[in-house]
Amino acid sequence: DGHDPSVASRYLYRTEEEARVSIEANKQVVADLWQAVYRKDWDAVAAAMAPDGHYEDVPAPDAGATGGANVVKRLRVGLDPVVRFEHHAHRIVAEGDTLIFEHTEVWHFETGESIRNDFVTVHEIEDGKIKLWRDYWDIGTLMAQAPAWWIERIGQHDESEWS
Repeated sequence: DGHDPSVASRYLYRTEEEARVSIEANKQVVADLWQAVYRKDWDAVAAAMAPDGHYEDVPAPDAGATGGANVVKRLRVGLDPVVRFEHHAHRIVAEGDTLIFEHTEVWHFETGESIRNDFVTVHEIEDGKIKLWRDYWDIGTLMAQAPAWWIERIGQHDESEWS
């Protein structure tokens, strides 16, 4: 029929249908993860991660965290003081087991301040679990909006707590 199968279906799956089903399943894994983050359902976040799944805030000075429990410890350093999230999903691009997610988060703190930060997130999925979660964002944008008390709070932690 002259149809050229996608890279994913040629190399990762036996059929284009398997590729489509897998990509949809992976999108759901990622959607479930983000819903858990915004509910602060830390048990669900940990469960979404592969045993050796790695999370990294690329602009941050630490190497990130590996394994569900450590990922949650790392996330909670910054997110525990957030009382409400706004999440604006812009687009998701998926091929095979990799998803690229462009989104904006607005964090509302218990003290009334808020931060708006744009992200591009890379997720790799393996066997229905998050194998890699890498957030790209601008540290200058975040720090310019962050309340001083929050920056001080972040500074009281180091990666030995989640590694």
